[in-house]
Amino acid sequence: MLERLLSDIRACRICADHLPLGPRPVVVARGAARILIIGQAPGTKVHATGIPWNDRSGDTLRGWMAVDRDTFYDPDRIAILPMGFCYPGVMPSKNGKSGGDAPPRPECAPEWHEKVLAHLPQIELILLAGMYAQARYLGDRRKKTLTETVASWREYGPKLLPLPHPSWRSGNLIRKNPWFEAELLPVLRARVEALI
Repeated sequence: MLERLLSDIRACRICADHLPLGPRPVVVARGAARILIIGQAPGTKVHATGIPWNDRSGDTLRGWMAVDRDTFYDPDRIAILPMGFCYPGVMPSKNGKSGGDAPPRPECAPEWHEKVLAHLPQIELILLAGMYAQARYLGDRRKKTLTETVASWREYGPKLLPLPHPSWRSGNLIRKNPWFEAELLPVLRARVEALI
């Protein structure tokens, strides 16, 4: 049943007209997984390879979790469900500067997330990496800023754990907030170790 659903997702063309590189949905899930990572959307490297978090952000996330690539990509341990399954393109530039990747397409999560989650009964920890995942899964419990939401991580546990998106942009948040590495990361690593 889950394999059929994943095949349907990988064949999805619901927003194909809006994707500059065309559709290439990226998702990883098996019913035995106990950890779920909900991120934003694939970047160009992930689009090219079809492997989620196969970029510098993925290296950072694996470092935060203290797991190697083999563990991270074992679908019986970790499921990966982005808010948008395909590379969304880049945001329009401001003042001639690149605007970075566009937000995840809005069609994916409402169309597919509940269907996938229904097949993941063993999930005990959901990492909400970035504001788009936090907006959907924390709703009104989310704070005014991403930093405040992540700083309030204890309020959402033990199942939900908000994280900044592990891109280079999160470096400022981490430098300005030593509690992230001193308090949140040890808890994250202990939870991950216990579940894998």
